[in-house]
Amino acid sequence: MLFKFRRSFSTGALLAVLALASSCTMSGKQDEEWSTIGGTTDEQHFSPLEQINAENVGQLGLAWSYDLNTDRGVEAAPLYADGVLYVVSAWNVTHAVDARTGKALWTYDPKVPPAYARWACCDVVSRDMALWEDKAIIATLDGRVIALDRKTGKPVWTTETLNHEGRYSVTGAPRVFNGIVVIGNAGADFDARGYVTALDANTGKQLWRFYTVPGNPETPDGEVSDAPLRDIAAPTWNGRWWEKGGGGTAWDAIVYDRELDLLYIGVGNGGPMSQAFRSPGGGDNLFLASIVAVKPKTGEYVWHYQANPGEEWDYTNTQPIVLADLTIEGQQRKVLMQAPKNGFFYVIDRTNGKLISAEKFAPVNWAERIDVKTGRPVEASEIARYDNEPRLVAPGPGGAHNWQAMSFNPKSGLVYFGATEHWMPYPLGPGRPESNVTPATTAARQKKMMELMGEAQRRENAWLSAWDPIAQREVWRVPHSRPGSGGVLSTAGNLVIQGTPDRKLSIHHTADGKLLWEYDVQNAPIASPITYTLDGEQYIAVNSGWGGGMALVEMAQGKPPLQNGPARLMVFRLGGTAKLPAFNPAEREQRVEPPLSRAPEAMIEKGRLLFEQTCATCHGANARGGLKDLRWMSRETHGEFNQIVLEGLLADRGMPDFSAELSSEDASAIHAYITARANEDFFAQD
Repeated sequence: MLFKFRRSFSTGALLAVLALASSCTMSGKQDEEWSTIGGTTDEQHFSPLEQINAENVGQLGLAWSYDLNTDRGVEAAPLYADGVLYVVSAWNVTHAVDARTGKALWTYDPKVPPAYARWACCDVVSRDMALWEDKAIIATLDGRVIALDRKTGKPVWTTETLNHEGRYSVTGAPRVFNGIVVIGNAGADFDARGYVTALDANTGKQLWRFYTVPGNPETPDGEVSDAPLRDIAAPTWNGRWWEKGGGGTAWDAIVYDRELDLLYIGVGNGGPMSQAFRSPGGGDNLFLASIVAVKPKTGEYVWHYQANPGEEWDYTNTQPIVLADLTIEGQQRKVLMQAPKNGFFYVIDRTNGKLISAEKFAPVNWAERIDVKTGRPVEASEIARYDNEPRLVAPGPGGAHNWQAMSFNPKSGLVYFGATEHWMPYPLGPGRPESNVTPATTAARQKKMMELMGEAQRRENAWLSAWDPIAQREVWRVPHSRPGSGGVLSTAGNLVIQGTPDRKLSIHHTADGKLLWEYDVQNAPIASPITYTLDGEQYIAVNSGWGGGMALVEMAQGKPPLQNGPARLMVFRLGGTAKLPAFNPAEREQRVEPPLSRAPEAMIEKGRLLFEQTCATCHGANARGGLKDLRWMSRETHGEFNQIVLEGLLADRGMPDFSAELSSEDASAIHAYITARANEDFFAQD
């Protein structure tokens, strides 16, 4: 619950030919601009530029840098058009920067209410913005879509997209095409019901809305999704699911297919997570963990593919969707590719949603394989459907691959992305009816949960993977020291570019992964790099800023926090000679000796349950890590605990008051639990 932030208030041959020929184009020229997510509407994160290449990349140096003035996660890649770089940072603060000089042209702060931090499961991040004609379009954490004048940064129009009937937030990027802006939302980890909204890019007027899971069958929404939800989705649910939200939020992957004029929506996890709470009696629970294709002008349903029927592991299909043409068994196929959380790499016919192939790209124990004939997983029954006894499942909720961009390189024919071996113990645990059932525990299972958490951490692994989507096999990998690597860019210059949690921007050869160049950027660049040309010279730009969901997972596992320099936009060119300011990584966070735990066991147990329900999202399961590790609070903070929790003493730092949810006795119980956990870990550290 206790954290702080800073805001900115300153103003392959044939394959290659076929794939390149069919590549969708963006609004600008691909060899000059990077004005849309992924460089093109197919979101391949590939550039044909080769002025910077495997032979001369050793000459790459910093051209300039720009401080983003935040210590929170920066997950958005910059966009470039007409000599200007555009960046949306934490809290949706947006910057326009002169690409020649690195000087700010304007800064816009939408002043998101700090209380919205509590509904953002994975930090107050934004995963990109959009450019359309003379507008820069952002989607704010509290649900507004705002079109800014690209020259001045002044709002042109603002549209509210959240109905605020559940605990919603927006962290995904708006997509824009043919004068249409499309945005989803987040909140399936709480009590939200997912939907996607389409707006007129010139006026902000709503054009259509598509709900991704059914609501109350007796009260249709009056939207374009009513018919497919009634006829296809609702029969796959049981009980009174709509009273709990249902989940299915489309919090990131939304991709437009210019060639087929289709819009692909990646749909998220169920809410609550455990199906026994969400849909008693089972069922596929469409359209959870699915890709849904709709007509972009009207939102009319076309087809769907569901990766995880009856989803209950926090597996989502909101991970990047990449469009391409591949020659498979001698036949050219129009495909979409995705490596979602569940650990399988999918190649799907994007004309009809039929599965072509799917193979494991990371350790997976929840399923044996994907049946290509039916498209359904063959679940490992003794593992997949967990019950009251905690079971160690791979992947865990962080996923084998998450939101970070992956790159398809039509020249090499390979897909490059960051992969993770991630395990998590899942129990069927108690939770408030309207809340998600997270990997929490009851007191009787605490010891086993902690043992399994330790085993999960010991098995953790991460790497950069080069994947052959036709043969469905890994070609090479580069190990990473820990999870949390950034999105990937590849180029025709035989470069694979990625940020790492070791505070490096690294460049590898597309053919074998050989390290060609790296640069200490003083902070983890988890956003995707981009490349473009300006005045005939090629540049590479990247944002750095450690944070987001992986940072929460890392810290919840008890790992020391990364000690980073400021979040920055950095631009590189051949012969660049600029230097970053000196930076000396601080020593790891000091463990402050806590007050002695003197509360009764019953009070501590009450506090544990309340903490897991109310605080763990931001402060880590079992009170370990999170955005702020509460075990190591100062004595002053201990003294002000109830004021902070119930009176909003630190509201200006993003810690809202919880007086509507918690009583004074509840806050005191939570404080007692945190103190007990601090005693347990502090006095056991030797």
